[in-house]
Amino acid sequence: MISLPDNEPVLISTQEQFSDFIEKIQNEPVLAVDTESNSLFAYQEKVCLIQIATPAQDFIIDPLSVSDISLLSTLFANPKQQKIFHAAEYDLICLKRDYGFKFANLFDTMIAARILGEPQVGLGSLLDIYFGIKVDKRFQRANWGARPLTRVMLDYARMDTHYLFALKSIFEEKLKQRGLWELAKEDFDILCQVEPPAIESNGKSCWKICGSTRINGRQAAILQSLCAYRDQQARKMDLPHFKVLSNAFLVDLCQNPPHTLDELGARRGATERILKKHGTSLLKAIEQGEDSPPLNRQPNTRPNEKYMKRLEKLKEWRKLKAQDLKIESDVVIPKDIMEKIAAFNPKNKGDLQKIMWNTPWRFRHYGESILNELSRLEE
Repeated sequence: MISLPDNEPVLISTQEQFSDFIEKIQNEPVLAVDTESNSLFAYQEKVCLIQIATPAQDFIIDPLSVSDISLLSTLFANPKQQKIFHAAEYDLICLKRDYGFKFANLFDTMIAARILGEPQVGLGSLLDIYFGIKVDKRFQRANWGARPLTRVMLDYARMDTHYLFALKSIFEEKLKQRGLWELAKEDFDILCQVEPPAIESNGKSCWKICGSTRINGRQAAILQSLCAYRDQQARKMDLPHFKVLSNAFLVDLCQNPPHTLDELGARRGATERILKKHGTSLLKAIEQGEDSPPLNRQPNTRPNEKYMKRLEKLKEWRKLKAQDLKIESDVVIPKDIMEKIAAFNPKNKGDLQKIMWNTPWRFRHYGESILNELSRLEE
């Protein structure tokens, strides 16, 4: 049984401390990494903590206090240093978005767990199952942008990296025993290439709001105006949209628009605070929306019927393969690759290999079966 940490995490909050830290870890062959962001507390989230552990020590970098962390770029991109994450995609997206870092030689313990068919793949569940460690979940939704950081918060943050070395050793051995190590490395390499999505606020498109599919063009124009107002306020207050005005409240206003403060005050969700801070501006936004041309959703292009038949055939094949292997379907073959295969309809291994160029393990093990499934549709 693995015990709880017996030393304190090292908080790095000055440039001098950061320089010393880089010198200490630059020759470590394996590091464990995690991040904490403030998505629930800011208009535009940012990385607020970077946890990096060695087998002997847990370090916590405060990027809000350390002005220049660019030296991490060499570490993250170094193919000779392995970086262990759990559920790395979000961390990589945040680190690439905020700092432009590139990554090489990753091991993701959640990806490994999914390939191995683990029934639970959350880090807390895995630590409990394998080590009997109970993770305190109180700080999962904490404001990591707030300062000062308490000792309890630092202890929570270090737990996301402290046990990754032991978990990685267990999973790597299992992957190799089952002949799945090359598949895992394939997915780790793909993970390195993940890119941040384009930043687009709800102020630019009312169609991103849950419930907007049930409104007509006139209502959509009102909702767009309300979204633009909310986005402006959220930016000014440095808050996420939902902490300014809820989606459900805006959709309700556009479906049956109030035109006086009394009418607005009678609506569900119209608290005294909302009326005082936003009441007059909301009525103005509704008026502007009513004066705007109807806003109609662009119709979705219906996929080609033959493409849909190929996609359904591949989905059926993938589902049966996943059931046989006792894993999730997308572990057999990712959705984006399956859709490309259905779109291009390869006739031979050469054509299929061009589509599956970055999944060579899957091509070798599943390529012939995929071609057979597609050829049956041509019969």
